[in-house]
Amino acid sequence: MWRTDMAESTVWQKIEIPHCFNARDAVDPDAGYYEGPCWYRRKLQLRNPFENGRTLLLFEAAGQKCEIFVAYEQVGMHVGGYDEFTVDITEAAADALKTGLPGGEIGLAVLCDNSRDRETIPSAMNDFDRVGGLYRSVTLTYLPAVSIERVHIDVGVSSRAVAEVRVQARLRNPSLFPDELQVLVQLFDPKGVVVRTASKRMSAWQGEQEVSTFHLDSPELWSPSHPSLYRCEVQIASAHGQTSVVERFGCRWFEFVDHGPFKLNGERLFVRGTQREEDHAGVGAAMPEDLIRQEMTLIKDMGANFVGLGHHQQSRTVLDLCDELGLLVLEQIPWSRGGLGGENYKSQARNMLRAMIDQHYNHPSIILWGLGNENDWPGDFPNYDNAAISQFVRELNDEAHAADPGRKTFLRRDEFCKDMVDVYSPSMWAGWYHGPYTLYRDKTEKGMDSVHHFLHVEWGADSHARRHSEETDRLLAKFLSGSGFEESERERLLNGGQMSASREGDWSETYACNLFDWHLKEQEVIPRLAGSAQWIFKDFSTPLRPENPIPHVNQKGLLERDMTLKEGYYVFQSYWAEKPMIRIYGHSWPSRWGEPDELKLVKVYSNCEVAELFVNGHSQGVKKRNAQDFPAAGLHWLVKFKLGQNRLQAVGRSKTASVEDELAFQYQTEKWGAPARIELAELARGAGRVTVQGRLLDANNIPCLEARDRVVFGLTGDGTLLDDLGTSTGSRNLELYNGRAEITLRTNGGESVVSLRTKAVPTAFLTVK
Repeated sequence: MWRTDMAESTVWQKIEIPHCFNARDAVDPDAGYYEGPCWYRRKLQLRNPFENGRTLLLFEAAGQKCEIFVAYEQVGMHVGGYDEFTVDITEAAADALKTGLPGGEIGLAVLCDNSRDRETIPSAMNDFDRVGGLYRSVTLTYLPAVSIERVHIDVGVSSRAVAEVRVQARLRNPSLFPDELQVLVQLFDPKGVVVRTASKRMSAWQGEQEVSTFHLDSPELWSPSHPSLYRCEVQIASAHGQTSVVERFGCRWFEFVDHGPFKLNGERLFVRGTQREEDHAGVGAAMPEDLIRQEMTLIKDMGANFVGLGHHQQSRTVLDLCDELGLLVLEQIPWSRGGLGGENYKSQARNMLRAMIDQHYNHPSIILWGLGNENDWPGDFPNYDNAAISQFVRELNDEAHAADPGRKTFLRRDEFCKDMVDVYSPSMWAGWYHGPYTLYRDKTEKGMDSVHHFLHVEWGADSHARRHSEETDRLLAKFLSGSGFEESERERLLNGGQMSASREGDWSETYACNLFDWHLKEQEVIPRLAGSAQWIFKDFSTPLRPENPIPHVNQKGLLERDMTLKEGYYVFQSYWAEKPMIRIYGHSWPSRWGEPDELKLVKVYSNCEVAELFVNGHSQGVKKRNAQDFPAAGLHWLVKFKLGQNRLQAVGRSKTASVEDELAFQYQTEKWGAPARIELAELARGAGRVTVQGRLLDANNIPCLEARDRVVFGLTGDGTLLDDLGTSTGSRNLELYNGRAEITLRTNGGESVVSLRTKAVPTAFLTVK
């Protein structure tokens, strides 16, 4: 791999595919991420077993424009960073072998370029990076001269009695051979048993052709609780050779009731959703399969049954896992923000929509095709025209229904287009951008009245991981105590005093958890609500937001960018998960503070019927869970802490199990003054790595536990800082969480000096060996 900004001379780096060349600089606090060309090259040794066969390269994605060369001949190009495409290198490879490298090898080069072009989507105005590279798999494939290009499976089912399965296929036959083909189609049930077989002879065809139709009696239905998957294998044989394609499918039907709930297989299913960006600490968009599986499993374990794939087509691995785990899906094209460009712009959007539907047609998890998001956000073009945008939404809606009549179309936020699609979501951020979170139910009721089919997509709050707030819950404790406040204070106390949280709030996990808690309890008592999808499951990199506590990171995730769970994850789990769980709020809160004998709020998130809290070994009583008793569904206690070390233990009990959780922390009653110095010390050591922590102290060496100053770590010597990860412990430039910050370095077997600086006090230094 060679990137033009690496050096004046050509210096190649050895890398593995998948690879994203913005894996780290997307969250670099000192410079914007690289946008430009990057070359990949390697040698290929071709061994096509088919006489006159085809040699293909399948790119699962390449960002954002891609050109492919064999030797010095361009053999293909593609515009769009998220859909799959195939390049036939048969003839070029044959020519290259005649004059090429010894040993039957050919040279392959791929140019990926993520330079900004206004006439392409996505816009640079979006809250996600237009990253570059070969960040999904590239596969070399050999096929006979006539082979299967695509298999589509239509499943007609409207009851539990019978399903009609119609199998259609498209051939890859560039030479237009008129051969007769032997076609074999087999259906396998979810246990792997062959349940239907059809065999016939057919002449080679063009376009999509039905190859068989089957009826399944009493099919096993696919649902989030029982994600039953059938398998279809289509095999063709001719004088040129034999190939087969295997596709999975599910039997299910669904509907959005007018001004009402969502139904799957004839029964109401409340959509419990989150959303996912294709991004991860240290690798960017190039997530390996094991990390993708870990992330999708965490979504399922949280109790979700729906995931919105933001803001573009994602990898086949993601969709396969949604099928297997039972996660309904909204998948969308990256037309969002900036306005509407010219014909090339619109053509790319249409092509990406067609490709997404064509490539992911068979996934039973997908119920919605997203046509756009925040298209009412101008800026890329001199002229902004609502009428033109409306017309293009209509065109995309017709395009989607023509390609796939069985699924619904979706749009978010564009009020002037809300009646042009099947399902719509307004932009409602109660408690974050739009007023207090106690307005959520009222806003939701009005939203449902405004359109036929409503699904609330995008809500939540930013939170700086490891930052917690005494003040937020002190106000809530005052409300819960039932005394000492005027009724006019009710709203402010319930909302932790943060009436304009995105601009004036503390960005604590404390506030975010209370907001999540309120939304989730309200959703349980809105009977006609189809459901919602929180934004977003995991923190992700963005070209925007340089001022955030972690620069260039959207911090609305329930997980950090490296999949470290924040406290918010457990709030959702307590409402949605079936497996018994319990979590005392504050595991990443090592020091709490307040007055001596002050009543402090302790929240326990659990889905158990009852829970008991112990403080320093003493029971504080048993409480029964009640989802409408805010906060923590009634599992909250007002207790006193002792000075110094405290230990909390919670025990949850249900009919089937008992679960426990515990944590320890220091309680500080000393008042701190103005910050005077930084204490920099080693926190942990092992496997050639050292973690250091910086704390802000006043002149009397009392920790400043509410400090939110921005600090910058530095390093001189033999070691290497593990930074540019976009996490609370993997960023050299970040805001403190409760007066402290951590980072890890590799010692590389030598000696280094770590520094930590902020504007308020002198820089601190620590020698690490």
